Amino acid sequence: MRSRSPWLWTAACVAYAFLYVPLAIVVVYSFNDSRLNAEWVGFTLDWYRKLAGDNEMLQAAANSLIIGLVASFVSTILGTMAGVAMHRYRLRVLPVLVVAPIAIPEILMGVSLLIFFVLLNFTLGLVSVALAHIAFCIGFVAIVVRARLAGMDETLTEAARDCGATPWEAFRHVTLPLIMPGVIAGALMAFTLSIDDFVITFFTAGAGTVTLPLAIYSMIKIAVTPEVNAVSTLLMLLTLLLIVIAAKLSPTLLRSER
Repeated sequence: MRSRSPWLWTAACVAYAFLYVPLAIVVVYSFNDSRLNAEWVGFTLDWYRKLAGDNEMLQAAANSLIIGLVASFVSTILGTMAGVAMHRYRLRVLPVLVVAPIAIPEILMGVSLLIFFVLLNFTLGLVSVALAHIAFCIGFVAIVVRARLAGMDETLTEAARDCGATPWEAFRHVTLPLIMPGVIAGALMAFTLSIDDFVITFFTAGAGTVTLPLAIYSMIKIAVTPEVNAVSTLLMLLTLLLIVIAAKLSPTLLRSER
């Protein structure tokens, strides 16, 4: 096996530093004992205590949590159905319809959903945001479930049918338990994408509806205070935790096959 070039290692280190050093700075400065992020003054937990007493921020976090749970639950059901359909029925148009919402630019989808809700005279709020998140989360769940189905032994389902099981019984007792890690991984991914989304939420939230990303955006208009860093750190930890859980449940999700 040939040794890798030192230039390759250098380029890799620079790339990873570019990605993760800013995140590390956000985490470190969330403990800075100063209202300004210009220099390090000292260690403190006051910004996390202030965040815990900020009712507006807590309400925004609660809104994001509710939307994320609803969007992940509904999109998991519909995405699982779409993934099974893409695996069993070789229709060329079906993958296009399922994957299109995640392939088009977010700003385009946000504008199109806004126009759609306006044409329906639908009041913008938590419901419209949840519906918008469901629309783009279905594709992600479907892709994960389809990948799980691709590695499943179809003879097990056929054996269940030969033993007299109906298609629904075969799916419920054989297929679903086998693909359940992929379903759960898809649900966690949908929740992560929903709770982090800003662009689509910005177009579909309406006046008076604030989620955590929108609240962070409104805070940084004035200044990037350590409280913003504290919110970002907690959101980052939640996202990383869900990604780790999803990767553990579906190992092939974040791993390329040789």
